[in-house]
Amino acid sequence: MKTFFLLILFSCATLTLAAQAQTRPVLNHLALYVQDLKTATSFYQDLLGLDTIPEPFHDGKHTWFAVGPASHLHLIAGAKARQQGDRNTHICFSVPSVEAFIERLEKAGMEYINWAGEKKKVTLRVDGVKQIYLQDPDGYWIEVNDARK
Repeated sequence: MKTFFLLILFSCATLTLAAQAQTRPVLNHLALYVQDLKTATSFYQDLLGLDTIPEPFHDGKHTWFAVGPASHLHLIAGAKARQQGDRNTHICFSVPSVEAFIERLEKAGMEYINWAGEKKKVTLRVDGVKQIYLQDPDGYWIEVNDARK
């Protein structure tokens, strides 16, 4: 009887977890409103190395990038001003080597900072992850780190 009760309890827990997994949101995309689509596209494609993916509008006002197995970044033309956001609000990309990425930035003449705001410095988090911050042409903050997960 005890085994039967445990089997029922385990089955109910499994069904509950499966139901929760079916309703849990999964990131589909991030959208950034940009002033100059060509400049922003070049930044994300050429400097960050993101791959474009087909976008359905074909109106010259959108660029879509793959940023994960099932997630995208959408750039949308039409912003009237540069963003004035705080570094706490940012997009983060992980790279195999922050040092190699910094070389890429320096070749392109791009500035970067650490979390404290010091130019050309890297933050070493308490968990060993290295990170830097930079801004895209529209002022959106981007973190680049070497986190493995």
